[in-house]
Amino acid sequence: MNFARSVKILSALALLALHTPADAEWKGKGELGIVFANGNTDTETLNAKIEMATELDRWKHGFSLAGLKASSNNLTTAQRYAAGWQSDFKLTERSYWFGALRYEDDRFSGFDYQASASTGYGYKLIDTETTKLSAQAGVGYRKLKDALTGATSGDAILRGDIGFEHLLTSTTKLLDKLVVESGSDNTFAGNDLALEVKMSDALALAVGVGVRYNTDPPVGLKKTDTLTTVNLVYAF
Repeated sequence: MNFARSVKILSALALLALHTPADAEWKGKGELGIVFANGNTDTETLNAKIEMATELDRWKHGFSLAGLKASSNNLTTAQRYAAGWQSDFKLTERSYWFGALRYEDDRFSGFDYQASASTGYGYKLIDTETTKLSAQAGVGYRKLKDALTGATSGDAILRGDIGFEHLLTSTTKLLDKLVVESGSDNTFAGNDLALEVKMSDALALAVGVGVRYNTDPPVGLKKTDTLTTVNLVYAF
């Protein structure tokens, strides 16, 4: 896993955020989860995530950063860095055109990294105070690097996204995000399901399940990775 490359990607996305108009108002949330266990087995798990977005006239810009590291008896068992950026141009009140960048560096997926750029059409199927459902479809280009052989490849991809939010009660929210990138070298699917319970206007507790699936990982590696998290969420 090339940590230096991950830092460069995350820094580039941060610069994109800094170069939006000065009067742009950013809103978002940060999540943090830490687990330590000592005794017969020493384990440590740290996962963190930040999501921010701003809207100005007909444009909406958003980015996300995420990191995960887990170890058991001083041996690393999970290590992942991910980043994403998306800009939407509003066509109507419900439809928009998007451009997106996605980068994931997962030491245990079999790929040193997966990086993609895509563009396409999005539509808000449901947009009420209690329920939001949106779908996106587009095309793009992706580059992969095999962690075992070091070989890199690039291919055209089809991309699809579904985003869902629903207020179960005034303090409880269900969220789900699905992204699929399909190309000749590999089809990647990632889904993040979370239940958030507000403890105050700014703080919430979130329980989540994340699934990463690759149809063609390097030989000897599993196609599916699953992560269950319990995080403290801070909205700003």
